[in-house]
Amino acid sequence: MMHFISFMIALSLSGYHTAADYVQGDINPEAQTQTAANTEQTSGSSDYKNDPLYPYIAQQNKLVEKNGTEYIANPENILVLANKDYLLQSTYTPPDLVRPNVTFSFGDAQVEKAQMRKEAGAQLEAMFTAAKQDNLTLYAVSGYRSYKRQQEVFSAEVANKGEAKAKEAVAVPGTSEHQTGLAMDISSKDQGYDLTEAFGDTPEGKWLQKNAHNYGFILRYMKGRESTTKYQYESWHYRYVGKDAAAIIYKNNWTLEDFFQHVQALQKKIDDGTAK
Repeated sequence: MMHFISFMIALSLSGYHTAADYVQGDINPEAQTQTAANTEQTSGSSDYKNDPLYPYIAQQNKLVEKNGTEYIANPENILVLANKDYLLQSTYTPPDLVRPNVTFSFGDAQVEKAQMRKEAGAQLEAMFTAAKQDNLTLYAVSGYRSYKRQQEVFSAEVANKGEAKAKEAVAVPGTSEHQTGLAMDISSKDQGYDLTEAFGDTPEGKWLQKNAHNYGFILRYMKGRESTTKYQYESWHYRYVGKDAAAIIYKNNWTLEDFFQHVQALQKKIDDGTAK
């Protein structure tokens, strides 16, 4: 018995953490640097490989340069980070687009925005079914959007509001998550199926905020995080990242940019030789 107690005390002092620590909120992600240092001093082993963020080092964007511009080289990555800093090539189309079996605001119309990547679409179906079981009906409004279609949407917004304002609300072609096939805009009947900030205050919007991560989705453009995402708050825009990553992001109240900043910080420690 004394040997067991000694082992548990040593484990506690070692600073070892599991994915559950991030998800359950038992540790502060900002304290990871000190934790890793303590682990190195006490055990000398490669405990950083047990960090829940370690597997995501391999899922960071890889870049390729073409004609002086850098583009995402691995856009099929489920955790691809497409934003104003990381561009998708105009020729990229996801290889596994499907039409999820969910309710759409436009009914049965056969349009490209009814599509998502296969894995994301399957989880969207599960999420909509779960909401229905709670007596809430979600409506899918806009999923996949080609580079060409994004050009049309952006040009229309520029004509309506001017380029500066347009860039705050609509992604420049090549920077839209919709082109990845991993995002879906969602609304409700009482919002007239429109994409409005007020959707976030509806029963459907609140349900999504609380439950979407269970199906691998995150609220991508959060209120109050405009300086990080570089986009206005969008209560309707949900992005698929996979259940494990979504759980970490949700629990820590991170944006996808925050998530990869923490991943990059871990990689830097490894590269510097301070995480062993």
